[in-house]
Amino acid sequence: MNWSHHYATINGIRMHYVEQGEGMPVVLCHGFPHIWFSWHRQIAALAEAGYRVIAPDMRGMGQTDAPPEPSDYDVESITGDLLGLLKHLNIDAAVFAGLDFGAFAIYDLALRHPERVVAVIGLENPAAPHNPEEAPLSEYQRMGEQHFLHIEYFRVPPRADEELAAQPRRFLHKVFHTLSGAGNYFDCFKHPPGTSYIDAMAEPPALPWPWLSEVEMEFFVSEYSRSGFTGGLNWYRSMDLKWQQRRPFEGVQSAVPAYFLGSEHDVDLEGFHGDDPIELMRAIFPDLRAVKMIPGAGHMVQLEASAEVNAILLEFLADIHRQ
Repeated sequence: MNWSHHYATINGIRMHYVEQGEGMPVVLCHGFPHIWFSWHRQIAALAEAGYRVIAPDMRGMGQTDAPPEPSDYDVESITGDLLGLLKHLNIDAAVFAGLDFGAFAIYDLALRHPERVVAVIGLENPAAPHNPEEAPLSEYQRMGEQHFLHIEYFRVPPRADEELAAQPRRFLHKVFHTLSGAGNYFDCFKHPPGTSYIDAMAEPPALPWPWLSEVEMEFFVSEYSRSGFTGGLNWYRSMDLKWQQRRPFEGVQSAVPAYFLGSEHDVDLEGFHGDDPIELMRAIFPDLRAVKMIPGAGHMVQLEASAEVNAILLEFLADIHRQ
């Protein structure tokens, strides 16, 4: 691989990012429990096609600093990281692609700083889950009174922090399979409140899987064994704060061009974005130019269906370049 690793002080934290290629800049933003390496099969493919690809470890995960307080994971801090990365790299504007929390981060950036965003490409998550009538952690707390719910399990430290850090390999092995097209996150709902996330998930098959090798899994395990999980969990614990910060943008539309890539068995599309997820995105980004769905895959789509994801991203980027 021809990618290069870099470290820089950006927006008050030490950020790690990987870069490869030259051309139109494309920033790839991951979610939880991911790191930059979730995009490792995309980086080279996009770079070889003529793009400058930048894949940061998002705040709190991988080798980027993890501030201890949930308030350090608000919208302003997260968008500030992305703006600071552009400034550090002397980039005026870039295409931003994101999955999970990374998708919400790029949507927030496009609404607040559209001049810095050439286009957004959302993977799996079409819009931040948003009920204007009730703060999200309160809503999920009510749901978590009926059955296990991972967001409620994460909400109050330090239980999740300690249990996941004690068994990083077992957690990542189980959660990657559970979130894939071969697993079923919603089986976790069969467990009562108070169950640990590790215990709520079904036993996964032994590695290697068709889409993930033992060595690749070990890289994720190594990084989270070093960093712990608190930084990633703080993205959940700050959901109410981000909800408040997004309220002034209720009903606001962005003129930034948008694209969406989803998969048939994505847990968020199935259970956390309402009956018509794509319309949620179109309500924010009326210039939604293309929607592609990959059959069979789940939330781990970059790894589960790498060739298909690469082809679709290149199709989207070619359209953006033409525009």
